[in-house]
Amino acid sequence: MRRIILATATGLVLTLAAACGTTAPGQKAGQASRPAGQPAQSGQAEHGGLHGTTPAATPAAEPLRAGERFQTLSMPAAHTPKPPGGGTDEYRCFLVDPGVTAPDTYLTGTQFVPGNTAIVHHAIFFSLDPAKTGPARALDAKSPGEGWTCFGDAGLNESDWIGHWAPGTNEVLLDPSLGYPLKPGSALVMQIHYSTLAMAGAEPGPDRSSVRMRLATGARTALRTETYPAPIELPCTAQEKGPLCEREAAVADVGKRFGADAADRVGFLSHICDGGKPKSGPVQACDLPFERPMRIHALAGHMHLLGRSIKVELNPGKPDGRTLLNVPEYNFDNQAIQPLPEPVAVGKGDTIRVTCTHDAGLRAQLPLLSKLPPRYVVWGEGTQDEMCLGILVTSAGKPAA
Repeated sequence: MRRIILATATGLVLTLAAACGTTAPGQKAGQASRPAGQPAQSGQAEHGGLHGTTPAATPAAEPLRAGERFQTLSMPAAHTPKPPGGGTDEYRCFLVDPGVTAPDTYLTGTQFVPGNTAIVHHAIFFSLDPAKTGPARALDAKSPGEGWTCFGDAGLNESDWIGHWAPGTNEVLLDPSLGYPLKPGSALVMQIHYSTLAMAGAEPGPDRSSVRMRLATGARTALRTETYPAPIELPCTAQEKGPLCEREAAVADVGKRFGADAADRVGFLSHICDGGKPKSGPVQACDLPFERPMRIHALAGHMHLLGRSIKVELNPGKPDGRTLLNVPEYNFDNQAIQPLPEPVAVGKGDTIRVTCTHDAGLRAQLPLLSKLPPRYVVWGEGTQDEMCLGILVTSAGKPAA
């Protein structure tokens, strides 16, 4: 899951803007139930799939609220992933039509339904204004098979992230006065990350996922999704050896599997977060300024299988500093969005800090990773790579008087 947009709305998935997981009794939201020192999740479900728990049936929908209706969209046709570059990951984008004809239409909730849970890693939904649908249709038409390859984002300019799904996330409803705007004639891009890592060389089989959208009419406050990253610079453990334990080789391998932009991204994150001097270690953080006033309504954190903890802070070390999200025991199978009790207003120049802790020792404990060659882990699109991402659901704020 990636779309690094610094203080700029983007169009994951992750349907984080409308996704939430379940919380066990006595468990704080965002915390995992695993004991300390145990792997974040088993890495392989009983059904042979990607995640640590067998996905439940699609949750029953909450009742419609005033002005809302449901619209269910499926991929145009089934797709069987074929990861490029000798890898085990494919990011594929599918164009779907939400059938919006009325002005003042907003997306107020999203429930993604993965068709093939053994290979669907996550999904992100992007909206395209009517003027932008032409290039998307042209890209779809010239790409072999259903949809097109789209590592990183939708592969299109000016697409807006309006929702996502990751393990443990279901529809969550924010205040009914909020929603993602959809203009008449808009299109949606459904980006799905497929991982065949759990298939152990077997044929992954087809997928035809769908999404149940909650659409509303009538004026609302427009939402945007903001993403804030931190680097990944996780060396091999002292017990591990191999050519990919060298950072340069690991970065080149990411570039081989996902393209030159993926390798360049590693250096870009090092530049904006650490002044171009990578600091290897299990804990990584990045301080980034807000470029405009906004109000934060909900947020979530995203890592992969080696993640231990993630925290998002506002103005750390200052008198008005506060923690917006703290997940001390990260669980890949519970990447729930966390609505804030009250919206938090931030101004231009305020700072957001995202901090992640990863554990290379988990690699030997997870069936999904234990048979892979050890590697120096950097930011990458694959399941065996890692991410550190704070995802914020926001609306426009007023400048300070």
